[in-house]
Amino acid sequence: QVQLVESGGGLVQAGGSLRLSCAASGSIFSIRAMGWYRQAPGKQRELVARITNGGSTNYADSVKGRFTISRDNAKNTVYLQMNSLKFEDTAVYYCNAEVVVPREDYWGKGTLVTVSS
Repeated sequence: QVQLVESGGGLVQAGGSLRLSCAASGSIFSIRAMGWYRQAPGKQRELVARITNGGSTNYADSVKGRFTISRDNAKNTVYLQMNSLKFEDTAVYYCNAEVVVPREDYWGKGTLVTVSS
């Protein structure tokens, strides 16, 4: 079992910045990658950014150059630095952990990011 707790969401004006944090606990040794997903009202959940244990990252095209995912292994925490925020970035952001054996995904409860135009 893996537990994920997100923090850092809130209200920000367009062009502003926010940093999301996701602290993992439990069977963290079984995690192979962590990521951030988001779900806007009326839309499907989508991948925003992902980072593997080896440090490889990938991003949604819509956030490339604006968002940065990073991890602090000592704190078992993953961050999402979001700069140049746009109205369309408004969504609930969920932290995700991928476990290899058994293959399973764990999710945080989500944190709301609201960007005012």
